[in-house]
Amino acid sequence: MRRKINRQLITIAILATVVTMALITVVFRQLLQQQIIEDLKAYAGLLDKADLYQNTEIYVTDFKAENVRITWIDADGEVLGDTDANQDIMENHAKRPEILEALATGEGVDIRKSETLEDNTYYYARRMEDGTVLRVAKAGQSTWKIIFSALPGIFIALLLMIGLCVLLARIFAKSIIRPLKELASNLDRPEAKITSEYKELEPFMQTIRTQHENILRAAKVRQDFTANVSHELKTPLTAISGYSELMEAGMVQGEEVKHYAKEIRHNSNRLLALINDIIHLSEMDRTEYAVPMQQVNLAELVQNNLESLKMSAEQRNVSLRYVGESAVVYGNAGLLEELLWNLCDNAIRYNKENGMVKVQVEKTKEHVNLLVSDTGIGIPMEHQNRIFERFYRVDKSRSKETGGTGLGLAIVKHIVAQHDAELNLESTPGEGTKITVSFPVYQG
Repeated sequence: MRRKINRQLITIAILATVVTMALITVVFRQLLQQQIIEDLKAYAGLLDKADLYQNTEIYVTDFKAENVRITWIDADGEVLGDTDANQDIMENHAKRPEILEALATGEGVDIRKSETLEDNTYYYARRMEDGTVLRVAKAGQSTWKIIFSALPGIFIALLLMIGLCVLLARIFAKSIIRPLKELASNLDRPEAKITSEYKELEPFMQTIRTQHENILRAAKVRQDFTANVSHELKTPLTAISGYSELMEAGMVQGEEVKHYAKEIRHNSNRLLALINDIIHLSEMDRTEYAVPMQQVNLAELVQNNLESLKMSAEQRNVSLRYVGESAVVYGNAGLLEELLWNLCDNAIRYNKENGMVKVQVEKTKEHVNLLVSDTGIGIPMEHQNRIFERFYRVDKSRSKETGGTGLGLAIVKHIVAQHDAELNLESTPGEGTKITVSFPVYQG
């Protein structure tokens, strides 16, 4: 990146320098020509003012030293006098461009190149009051010849300017790259503040840092998840292995066989539930994971699934009731059933004897809310921010006792995110918990 920036800045600098030098050359040429013409105008003005152009003596004396040639021409183009030649043998000047222009407009200018010397002769002609034409001329080097003679100096100046541009390009490239290098060196140190004089880079650097932090966080979550999975799988497998070994060795007799078989079945079911939840979560974690969405009447979905939930509630002496109104959301019916089942299952598992779970669907202008509240043990404040994490349990012993996998609420969180919904938790220890899922109102 640094080399590319260097190359681009150096290329821009060289192009700018060359174009600038070319423009200066063109401007210099125009100014030089303009200055010579202005000088000739001044000479002509002097001669006109004092009527000196009619005095043939001046053609031999005063202006010779100035390298200025003066020619006096009548209206027909005949030469009346010339400082550099005998007018009697000079050809008619009626067709000279500067003479024609002067007779037509009052003034005429022309620049002619000598074919032998490759120099320029500058002509300025002025029409006098008596109808004659005064022409003043001066030979000078071609402007290009002057420029070419100055080429060594121009070339040295160009090299110096390019060298300066290269140096500045390197300095600028370093200043652009510096904050990025600092960022790369301090990605793992969030407390390190990276500043840049280029304010446009700050959002870019902040995005990189945020993405890096998210990657690290995701890696830690995966690492913790792997460790937790290993631990969670190990517990029922150890129990199953231990019970089966005792039975195989003939150390279990009579009624104990039933008890051990029941424990093996209980742990097997727990293991299957755990594996199913892990597979489901893994599918949800895939970026390409997408589910078909359609209109779903949330109230009907709750009522249709309430009977199977009531059976689970009755087994634990918990009453389950529904209150609500018809409300349509845009979602996946299968996932919404899973969401409802996980919320209600948790509310039933962690309830009190003869407790109650209430499921409610309500509609507002902006949201359709699914509320699941219970009269259970509640969740202490310090645990409320973490209960949607994978394998996080407030009461580990009770969770395993009731057969929970520790992944139900993590699945709920995923489903809520897939439906662009919001999740809210209210809980008081000893009194109960209320979880609200707010879906956007379907606008179709």
